Amino acid sequence: MARYIDANCRLCRREHQKLFLKGTKCFTEKCPVEKRAYPPGQHGQVRRTKVSEYGIQLREKQKVRRIYGILERQFRNYFKQALKQTGRTGETLVKLLERRLDNVVFRMGFAPSRKAARQLVLHRHFTVNGRAVDIPAYLVKAGDIVAVRQKSRKLEVIHSSVKRMKDGLYPWLSLDKANLSGTFLNIPERADIPLNANEQLIVELYSK
Repeated sequence: MARYIDANCRLCRREHQKLFLKGTKCFTEKCPVEKRAYPPGQHGQVRRTKVSEYGIQLREKQKVRRIYGILERQFRNYFKQALKQTGRTGETLVKLLERRLDNVVFRMGFAPSRKAARQLVLHRHFTVNGRAVDIPAYLVKAGDIVAVRQKSRKLEVIHSSVKRMKDGLYPWLSLDKANLSGTFLNIPERADIPLNANEQLIVELYSK
């Protein structure tokens, strides 16, 4: 299975903003974006000319793809799936990404980052409606209960992440910290999803 193995902080620097790919490190002074707010590479500090319309659309697509930790082929497949559904394609695309199991695990606070959540899911540390699921791309449905497996409830990474979870969970999720489980109440509306991106630019890019 293909995966990105280079430094995650390079991705944030390339997009000129924090994508919160490293968990708690993103909130500290060690975050490279704070020290080197320019793209990586030997030409990173060179002042660039005006970005074309295509370049703006491409950067928006790359940003969203990297936030959710998805490679190009899979991201394009999500777009094709969104295209077949009713409603605005861009909003549907974001809603599909939010339904991924690794994202739901991260949003519930069981992992410090989506990358960590993906690894925990792959190692079968979570169940959906009582059944172990090891597919990070599994699409959670309204009413599904996501829980930490009984044998995995002593993992320090899960407990430390839950402890850092602040009150006031996202409106489409509920969390039971005592039982290390949560419920995906409903598919969120685009306005409720904390994603600083213009998904319409992605639709325009793929529609060319």
